[in-house]
Amino acid sequence: MKVLCLGGAGRICRESILDLVQYSSFEKITVADFNEEEGRKIVEALNDPRVDFVQINVRDHEDTVNKMRGYDIVMDGTTITLNGLSTACIAEAGCHGINLNGFGAEDAYNDTFKKHAKTCVPGFGMTPGVTQMMAMHAANQLDTVETVRVSHGAFRPIAFSRSITETTTYEYDPLLPGRVVFENGEFVQVPPFARPREIQLPEPYGKTVQYIIPHAETKTLATALADKQVQLIEVRGTWPAKNMQLVRALYDWGFMRNDKITVNDKEIGVLDCISEYLFHSTEGQETELYGYSLHVEVIGTKEGRRVQHVLYHTHPASDGSVEGWEKLRAYTRNVGIPMAIATEMIAKGMVKKTGVLIPEEAFEPAEVFAELEKRGIYMHEEITQLDAENESVEVVR
Repeated sequence: MKVLCLGGAGRICRESILDLVQYSSFEKITVADFNEEEGRKIVEALNDPRVDFVQINVRDHEDTVNKMRGYDIVMDGTTITLNGLSTACIAEAGCHGINLNGFGAEDAYNDTFKKHAKTCVPGFGMTPGVTQMMAMHAANQLDTVETVRVSHGAFRPIAFSRSITETTTYEYDPLLPGRVVFENGEFVQVPPFARPREIQLPEPYGKTVQYIIPHAETKTLATALADKQVQLIEVRGTWPAKNMQLVRALYDWGFMRNDKITVNDKEIGVLDCISEYLFHSTEGQETELYGYSLHVEVIGTKEGRRVQHVLYHTHPASDGSVEGWEKLRAYTRNVGIPMAIATEMIAKGMVKKTGVLIPEEAFEPAEVFAELEKRGIYMHEEITQLDAENESVEVVR
């Protein structure tokens, strides 16, 4: 099996590549990126005969397709704005595909993937991705599902990479049409900072106030749980408190619209200017607490009784006590590892359906959880009967 790792020089995708080197059965692992210098550094650092480098510019469609041909799967670590271009190349090249974001640009290539009998799963990192597995694990134990609340805390600097800065500005763009909740059979548009809710995350994160964000889970879970009579799906997220303070101020003052201004006779978006500053500043590159924390609450009925399932995950500490998980890597490994796990599952033929699939159609939660556990990432579950005296049972997975 051969895998091409697109955007492989990025801070997250390089963690996916490391996981493939450590755990997968791929015979060839190609780091593919426009940045040749960084890409070759990764090949040198990994020092594995299976790993090589190829320079790719996804804006050059024909050249990219030709370089992808012959690979079993393309693991796509490119940014949201490039996913449409990259998926077009993957589909035409006749490869399986997977990426981290899953904002919908991939859907247009469903027929092409099917024509080649290939599978594409958009949006499989921690969130979206593992969060859907958590929700489905709970929902599969219930007869009906009333509410699903997906939450996460991403504890990382606001601008440690340009793609992360892009994600921040994208999710809180006041004009974004995809910031929705699923309520009583309909998708309801909400503004930034809508429906604040306090979420208790495990230590060292603690209580966090989280807001509705535009994530794929809202739509994919509505599809996957249609036969469970689901009434409400909400997806929330937060970043470190200082990050949220800045984003809120930018939103309140209109900066998130990215209006054009003229500086020294040059037109530039005001938010683009701020993003560039953050990318080059200490404040944009550092934070006090690093890591990732998922929290999924599913309420439904089982044999006529209302039941609440709460799932959350834990991972090695970022304080240097566990090698390879220091500081920012406690965040980037959390995101990168699930994509690597899913990449091998697809390449090994564990996903039988073809075309563009949502994660819920592609993977079995227990299989994903078992692979995460091998890497020191654990799932925890608390089950509470809501219509009787409270009973709580925790199961570590």
